[in-house]
Amino acid sequence: MRKMKSSSNNFFKYIFILVVIGLIGGAIYILYYNNNPETEEEVENSNTTVNQDISIVENLKMGITNYDTMNPIVTKNREIVNIDKLVFDSIFNITSDYRLEPSLGKSISMTSNTSYEIKLDTSVKWQDGSTFMSTDVKYTIEQIINTNSIYLQNIRDIASIETPDSETVIINLNRYVPFFEYNLTFPIVSSRYYLNEDFVNSGKIPMGTGMYKIASINDDNILLIMNDKWKNYKTNKPKTQSITLHKYNTIGEIFNTFKLGNVDTVSTYMTNYTGYIGTIGYNKKEYAGRDYDFLSFNCNDNILSDSAVRRAINYAINKESIISTVFGYSKVVSNSPLDYGSFLYNSEELITYNQDMAKKTLQDAGWTYANNRWQKNINGYVKRLNLSIVVNSSNVDRVNVANNIKNQLAEVGIIINVVQVNDDRYYDYLNNKNYQMIITGVSSSINPDLSYFYGNGNISNYYNEEVFSKIYSVNTIKEAEKIINAEVPHIGLYRNKGIIILNSNVGGDFAPTSNFLYYNFDKWYRQQ
Repeated sequence: MRKMKSSSNNFFKYIFILVVIGLIGGAIYILYYNNNPETEEEVENSNTTVNQDISIVENLKMGITNYDTMNPIVTKNREIVNIDKLVFDSIFNITSDYRLEPSLGKSISMTSNTSYEIKLDTSVKWQDGSTFMSTDVKYTIEQIINTNSIYLQNIRDIASIETPDSETVIINLNRYVPFFEYNLTFPIVSSRYYLNEDFVNSGKIPMGTGMYKIASINDDNILLIMNDKWKNYKTNKPKTQSITLHKYNTIGEIFNTFKLGNVDTVSTYMTNYTGYIGTIGYNKKEYAGRDYDFLSFNCNDNILSDSAVRRAINYAINKESIISTVFGYSKVVSNSPLDYGSFLYNSEELITYNQDMAKKTLQDAGWTYANNRWQKNINGYVKRLNLSIVVNSSNVDRVNVANNIKNQLAEVGIIINVVQVNDDRYYDYLNNKNYQMIITGVSSSINPDLSYFYGNGNISNYYNEEVFSKIYSVNTIKEAEKIINAEVPHIGLYRNKGIIILNSNVGGDFAPTSNFLYYNFDKWYRQQ
């Protein structure tokens, strides 16, 4: 009986506790509801409302070093060149996949091999409200020539410029230039704004037609604000209302300020940036740079004239291993002069690392493996697969790459001799093409001209009439590349890698390219 009574008491005790908890919970709910009178539907949609109402800070902060001038024609500063693309428009833009699109120009027609007619969009206004005209284009080109601008390469083949009316520019060249329209991507400045001014030393704040305008420049920073005269202002208003460019002496100062949250984004090609800012607490966006290194063959050599040998060497090279061993992953694998993001890049027939295929390719081409080396009877003579790679001794990275390739090819029985020479001899080899193989590199242009690699007098002494006829048109380049990928006149190795580092409070659609770091910048923003 006592046990039953004890159990009964415990039962009522538990009930009492549950009732008290229920009353407390109800009171909390009523109190919360009175202070937050949302319906169930409002609660369900609250996350969306928060996302839509993110507190976007109107100003984005950047850092620059070695500031010289915001004048887009005069500056030599790579950081300013990228920033200036937010302030100044060009005749044509380059998209994220390197297509040409109209900007200040509406259309371009090739009237002869050396003449182009450009129609301009004269509805465009300068930030002071004046009208953009053909004389502005002519004036800009003249200033590029007069100031030895970084854009001189773009216009070096222009013989004369005509402006028959305010919306027409006729450009005459002194020779045929493949894909010349890609050169018309330099910033345009106003001729009237600089009337009676010393263009280089003018005290005026430069004026553009772009998304932002320069509001002020002082010793410490530069302020950019939205340009309400920008042609896309009403339809594509930027999320970021202003940009402050803080001036610093060194990149180290920028990194330190970035860590403190006083700079929102940093762009760099440095491979050791984590030594400054660590590895966590920020986002990053990587992109393929323009510096392209490759192994060039001499296709006139009595052994390397055989495309099977070139293909076998390509199969035997592990580019990932080169990048990890020599560069600690600071480079990106590159297979083609156009694989920096261009829509014209074609990976059909592309050869990838495969040692077994390297051996099979040689066997199928009549090479036999004997006495620890490959050999073949060529024109009555026994030729052994013993080749040389020329490299400039002053370039330590390339020397290491050459030795890495030597070791890799040894694994499939191809003997390589690395020839290290001083710079003078190296360029003698390169210019006279008196090598079997050479490691070299170029800075890729946004112009998709491949004549240096595959055209008349190309670096590899490569000849293919069909390829030569197809590399000068966007409609046939991919067909040419398919042939090139199979015949291997040179082997692409790697590119440098650029990085945009972003504080975690920076959002947007990031699509940096080696041509324009701030592509899609109208969608960038900083939040609280």
